[in-house]
Amino acid sequence: MAAVQERLTLRNVYLYLVCLVTLLISVFAAVNVVRSTVELLYPDPGYPAYEGPVTPGPGGPDRAAARSLAMDSQRRQAVLGLVGAGTTLLIAGPLYAYHWRRVQSELPAGRGAAVPADPPPAP
Repeated sequence: MAAVQERLTLRNVYLYLVCLVTLLISVFAAVNVVRSTVELLYPDPGYPAYEGPVTPGPGGPDRAAARSLAMDSQRRQAVLGLVGAGTTLLIAGPLYAYHWRRVQSELPAGRGAAVPADPPPAP
């Protein structure tokens, strides 16, 4: 019981909560990095269904220009999403690592020790 009370100080609760929040933020940012990358590499072919007025040209409505504008817009949004998620990951990741190291450094002496990889040889 004393070990639990030593571990659940206000400082440790704060450190664990910061680790939890930054880990969740990092996971969601990593998912958004992957999603934005996929959107950038494989744009939605159905997206350019242009709904606004189409400017008539010499050969009829200029649907190619409207499609190009829509694809450029989609590409721009994917790049902005990628940059935003990457920035979030670059900020939250080190914050998590720093606070997790602080938690690990404050563990009691026996609890943070590494487990040996090989068992001791038999006599």
